[in-house]
Amino acid sequence: MKNLAISFRPKSLDEIVGQEHLTSKDSPFYKLINSQNIPHLLFFGPAGSGKTTMAKVIAKSIDAPFYEMDATSIKVQEIRNILDKHRNALIKPVIFIDEVHRLSKTQQEVLLIPMERREAIIIGASTENPYYTLTSGIRSRSMLFEFKSVSKEAMEKLLERVQESVEFEIDEDARAYLIGSSAGDCRAMLNLLEYALAVEKKITLKTLKSLRPTMLKDGVSSDDTHYDLTSALIKSMRGSSVDGALYYLARLIDGGEDPAFIARRMVIFASEDIGNANPNALNLAVSTMSAVSKIGYPEARIILSQCAVYLASCPKSNASYKAINKALEYVSANPPIKVPSHLLSPPKGNYLYPHDFGGWVEQEYLPVDVKFYESSKIGFEKNLDEWLGKIKDLGFRGD
Repeated sequence: MKNLAISFRPKSLDEIVGQEHLTSKDSPFYKLINSQNIPHLLFFGPAGSGKTTMAKVIAKSIDAPFYEMDATSIKVQEIRNILDKHRNALIKPVIFIDEVHRLSKTQQEVLLIPMERREAIIIGASTENPYYTLTSGIRSRSMLFEFKSVSKEAMEKLLERVQESVEFEIDEDARAYLIGSSAGDCRAMLNLLEYALAVEKKITLKTLKSLRPTMLKDGVSSDDTHYDLTSALIKSMRGSSVDGALYYLARLIDGGEDPAFIARRMVIFASEDIGNANPNALNLAVSTMSAVSKIGYPEARIILSQCAVYLASCPKSNASYKAINKALEYVSANPPIKVPSHLLSPPKGNYLYPHDFGGWVEQEYLPVDVKFYESSKIGFEKNLDEWLGKIKDLGFRGD
């Protein structure tokens, strides 16, 4: 039996199923690829949604050499060897890097100049959005596109295409299980079908369940996506729903979600939604991230649970989050403010050293009247307000 996943891998944009937002002829992506003016690309989305296939289709469309690599095992010298091999070639190679978010900073830096000089077309793929884990240099040189979990209707069409070339029968309940248990993963569906065909030519539900006893779970299905579950976890913690947070955390864990991914979301949440209302939340979230990087499942579930319960139970404040956004908006909309001379290093004016004045002395720090931070007066932020008030009391010396 031939490998179905390879045999029925699409060879053109028109053959790709389930990504109509990219492959429809009126989509910008379709027009961009057909123009053969291919930019560096970043793809993210669930497994089996066609990211690797899309990269191969693009390389084929421009008749370019294709190199497939994995960021977890890639070596810098490998990249350099490919670039050297095609240094004087008219058609530059396509270098596809799976799990691109795992590239080290050094590896990313090696890619910057070749990307800038167009010595190769770099296509990265990941099951999570790589935009936030890559350097600004990589991001600014690339275009980002999301792949969605393949719908049951699209997988049905793919199965029909297979039946046109491969002779077999399949019961209706088996057909529904073949598609439904694959969780939007075309490769998983074709692999299960291939092994079932090695057993019998009239496929039954019993055979499929003997080969795949349970539904595939990776936090993704046609109804509940990896991103929806993560969003629900965050919103439950934000709303102080401990049980809601635990349920969605359990769904992610049961689906095999990377504990490091969950922990990173918790670190962001601790700063964005709790902030200085309870500064210890960030400490616990960072400790959780460190712990689960060394301790995998099943024990990592306990650490994640402890953190989720704590974060959901904390007082909430987004004052720091709002403050930096206001400051960035101001910086973006206004000319740079000249740093007062007494704040330079070394000072060129009469800098007043606060410690010489009991901890605080009035002097100019910003030559314009702006206010970015507004305390929520919740939890420990109320203590910080009181401290700030005491600091500005000329008699306060910290005792």
